[in-house]
Order: sequence, then C-alpha cells, then structure tokens
Amino acid sequence: MNVTDVMDIDREIEAIERDLAGLDQRRAEALERLKTLRAEKNRLRVAEAPPGYAPVEGQPFVTNRSSEADKIRLFRSLFRGREDVYPRRFESKKTGKIGYQPACGNEWIRGLCRKPAVRCGNCPNQKFFPLTDEIIRNHLLGRDPEKKSDQDFTVGVYPLLPDETCWFIASDFDQADWMADVSQFGETCRRFDVPAAVERSRSGNGGHVWTFFSEPVPAVLARQLFSFMLTETMDRRPELGLGSYDRLFPSQDTLPKGGFGNLIALPLQKKAREEGNSLFVDDHFRPHPDQWAFLSSIRRMDLDAVRALVDEAGRRGRVVGVRIAVTDELRQHIGPYLKYKRS
Repeated sequence: MNVTDVMDIDREIEAIERDLAGLDQRRAEALERLKTLRAEKNRLRVAEAPPGYAPVEGQPFVTNRSSEADKIRLFRSLFRGREDVYPRRFESKKTGKIGYQPACGNEWIRGLCRKPAVRCGNCPNQKFFPLTDEIIRNHLLGRDPEKKSDQDFTVGVYPLLPDETCWFIASDFDQADWMADVSQFGETCRRFDVPAAVERSRSGNGGHVWTFFSEPVPAVLARQLFSFMLTETMDRRPELGLGSYDRLFPSQDTLPKGGFGNLIALPLQKKAREEGNSLFVDDHFRPHPDQWAFLSSIRRMDLDAVRALVDEAGRRGRVVGVRIAVTDELRQHIGPYLKYKRS
C-alpha cells in the first residue's frame, strides 16, 4: 500500500466520522423535539381532563380521548405481571363452569394436551401465548376479532413474576359489606401514605384495592405491606371485622412448583364496564367519569417506601410473614378481629 492509498483511506474515515457526528446531532435534536412534543401533549391532555385528576411526574397523561396505543401503554404499565403466559376466562356451555386457564396453542389437542391429569405448568407440550398489546386490546373491547363466535373475551394476569417479585399488590373483598370494609381499608392506606385505587369487581358484588409499584418489589414485602394495612384497619375499627376480605394478589411469596401463582382478572373489560362493573370508583363508589385520567393520576410506590413501611410494621410487631394459605394466614395475623367467611 502506497502513501496515496493511505491518504484516500484517511479521507474516507474523516468523511464517515463527519457523517456520524451529523447523525448524532440530528438524533439529539430529534430527541429534544420529541420531549417537547410529549410535554405539550401531556399539557393538552391534562387541560381536557375532568377536574381533580393530576398528572404524575414522569408519567404520560392519558384521557378518554387519547389514542388506543396510549391507553394500552398506560394499562400495561400498571397491570404488569407475567408476559410469557396469561390466563383467559372460559365458560363451559355444557356444564356452566366458569374459570381461567393459561392460553395455550396446544389446548385440548389430542396427544399433546392431557388436562386435567397433567397441570398446565408441568405439561411438556405447553405452548403458551404471550401477553401482547393485541390481547390487551381485545380484552378492553371484550371480543377476539379472530374468533367468529360472540364469546366474551376476558383475560387476567399472573402477578407473581418468575423472580418472585411483583409490580402491584391487590386485596380482594367480596361479601355484602365489602364497601364498608374497603372504605376503612382505604382510610388506613391514606394514613400511611399508601396510594390505593379501588375497582368494583367484575361481578359487581365486591371490590379490589390496588397499589402499584414503580419497580418490581419482592412479593413477600408487598404482601407484608398489605397485611400491615389489614392489621391496622382492624385494630382501628375492630367492630367491623373485615368479614368481606378474601385474599391478596399475589397470593404467594414464592412461585409454586409447576404453577404460576394466583391470577387476578384484569379490569375495564367492555362487557363488565357496560354493566357498571370492573371500573375504578371514588370514595363514594361512583365510577370515575374518565377512567384513563384516573389511572394516569395514580402514584406508584417505590421499593424503598415499601421497605420502610414494612420495617416500621416489624418494629411495632404489626406484621409477620405471610407464607401460608389465606384463611390460616389471616387466622394467625388478625384472628382476634376477623369474622371468617363461611362456605
């Protein structure tokens, strides 16, 4: 290689470096413009939302008038769980049985699916479908466009992740006095600065209280947090008894072998919404007029805040581990006050 060849290579290197520098500059300008546009979009969304809904710093603000993509993005950022598998609701026309099963491409295929003899989590032929934007869209619409039948489409989520952390903790209340119990539980959450959102359940005969996290939190800590809230609620109002309390989601500290942990039905499914259910409600149990604005205004707890409250509970002797079944768990923690459900 002679000197001329080297000089040619140097010139080409310099030209490419100039191009890359130009690309870096244009990228930086585009990112800054994108940031400005998103901030302006948030400002406009906040301006058109009903009074009382404040945006959370660092979170996009979504309203009823937002795009479908923005709604799905917000929904998935809150109701996060396993994404490699999801449970779908079924209703048998023959038996009338209703339940949830992991959505699987090999379900009921002869030679591949051996339910109920083999559990889905232990099946060697499992072909689970991932939870995608399209699945969430179908849930919110209440239908599966790929199916010609008019069967209702509802999915849930497995909140316990494989590393035994979770993005939210939810408490289920489902008897006649659930509203009174939820009101008192919510008041306890406010006293300890735990952000709690109340959803009327799909049946309309109960409710879920949700607390969302800004990062994955060990399930044992999340469950101890809500066990602390339950204990404090019953200490404060022992005459209530919290008889409507059923369970926590996730319902386990650790992932069961060959299983996914308990599931919880996702909210805002269309058919349930049309019946006034599966909606988030205010302190008077009236649905928020703009569900998306409300979801956008929910503050999320970080791990440090959860740990600080659990540590406080431990110092005060107000919470213990929650590794056993729901009824036994409650009997151990708060049995002196609890009026147990009778089946």
